[in-house]
Amino acid sequence: MINQVMLVGRLTKDPELRQTMDGKSVLNVTIALNRHFRNSFGEIEADFVQCTLWSKTAENTAKYCSKGSVIGVVGRIQTRNYENQEGKKVYVTEVVAETVRFLGGKPSEDRELQSTK
Repeated sequence: MINQVMLVGRLTKDPELRQTMDGKSVLNVTIALNRHFRNSFGEIEADFVQCTLWSKTAENTAKYCSKGSVIGVVGRIQTRNYENQEGKKVYVTEVVAETVRFLGGKPSEDRELQSTK
């Protein structure tokens, strides 16, 4: 079986690094991915994908990236479920990152870098 995902998109907010009870670093981020077609109103829509990063990958992403940064993620899809406080079952589908590449800064930073060249 193959379970591999490759995504390139922008972070939707600044990363907030957390630690698990046993001291392992974890980072949950959402990546915005533009679709490659326009809807019936002529607008380009986006998908928002939840990703989980662990250990050094999480630490480096939190250190070097911020809202709007372009990153590439290679990982696998993982599903899980849990019961919330109201007793309802909640299903979660996320990408667990194996590698992350930093591909660019925020849009304003990219423009500033281009104008100084």
